[in-house]
Amino acid sequence: MTFHTARHTFATTICLTNGVPLETVQKLLGHKSIRTTQIYAKIADKKLTEDMNMLSERLRDKQRISIAI
Repeated sequence: MTFHTARHTFATTICLTNGVPLETVQKLLGHKSIRTTQIYAKIADKKLTEDMNMLSERLRDKQRISIAI
């Protein structure tokens, strides 16, 4: 495993797919520009699905609350 592969795996698989914000990953990697960090931000399909499910659940909860009022 190369240094670059390990760094990319850390940024994407460990950090981003576990909800660490891109700005935090930027600081962890020592990037001065968020644009540099965005190269590492290839978000896994699993994370995307989880985020959309969470959004859907939150919207349903808000709708239930507004109907109850």
